[in-house]
Amino acid sequence: MSDSLPILDVSPLSSPDLAARRAVAAALGAACRGPGFFLAVGHGVTTTAALFDAARAFFALPDEEKQALSIRRSPHNRGYVALAEEQLDPARPADRKEAFNIGLELPPDDPEVLAGAPFRGVNLWPEIPGFREAVLAHFDACHRLGVLLHRGFALDLGLEEGFFDDKLDRPMATLRLLRYPGDPGADPALPGAGEHTDYGNVTLLATDGVAGLEVKRRDGGWMAVPHVPGAFVCNIGDCLMRWSNGVYVSTPHRVRVPERERFSAAFFLDPDPDAVVAALPGTGVPRWPPTTAAAYLRERLDATYAHRRAGGA
Repeated sequence: MSDSLPILDVSPLSSPDLAARRAVAAALGAACRGPGFFLAVGHGVTTTAALFDAARAFFALPDEEKQALSIRRSPHNRGYVALAEEQLDPARPADRKEAFNIGLELPPDDPEVLAGAPFRGVNLWPEIPGFREAVLAHFDACHRLGVLLHRGFALDLGLEEGFFDDKLDRPMATLRLLRYPGDPGADPALPGAGEHTDYGNVTLLATDGVAGLEVKRRDGGWMAVPHVPGAFVCNIGDCLMRWSNGVYVSTPHRVRVPERERFSAAFFLDPDPDAVVAALPGTGVPRWPPTTAAAYLRERLDATYAHRRAGGA
């Protein structure tokens, strides 16, 4: 891995010209086989500024109001995560960040919600004017972009261009608002977010320009991710690595405690719960047994949250 990440204009993925789509797909494939990260521009998403305004309003709420929306109240990975409630790297101290998760917006009478299906719950919403609308607008825009990126992945992997479409139409996607308190004198041994790989297919990260995110190079060293205004920092997750039979690579990354307060928003695109994750055609002898997207996500979340291990949800 070099000391820079590729900056890819993904707008040709919407072109009627198949050659243009294939050219972007090849560049995506090279990034996914190599560093596992790329910076996406030309994506057309315009919801980020309103989203960060909403995030600042939420994290400024009193603790008791945030705790009323605690993720401990939801078995579906939705709600507020307090400072030091997560420990992404079990060998390091707890993460110095707080977060708020939403998933696919479903009504209380949705058949899957009523049936208690995995990761099919209702979102928990704060009483902040305009918050829900801003967050859902960004969720929907990132969902569309994530599906478009998968059309590029499919072309690169030699699949029919729409292979992933019906596996991402009701995804277990999570939009996570994140706040890292600033501390210019912080011990470098204290992680903002510990070293980890992401769980799903692809992550689309928007940042506010404050440094902190670092990617592990193949030689074991660490590279700071630059801020490119308007770009999404995108990376492959473990589920897509498994699905591609290791052709695509998920890359460890971390966030160091920033010198000043830092906000980011990560959209994690996991497939539909019943999507079968098995080695794709043409990728060789399967390295992992088949599983479902829901079973895989449950396994990964249970390893991250102590309350899930204790409560079994």
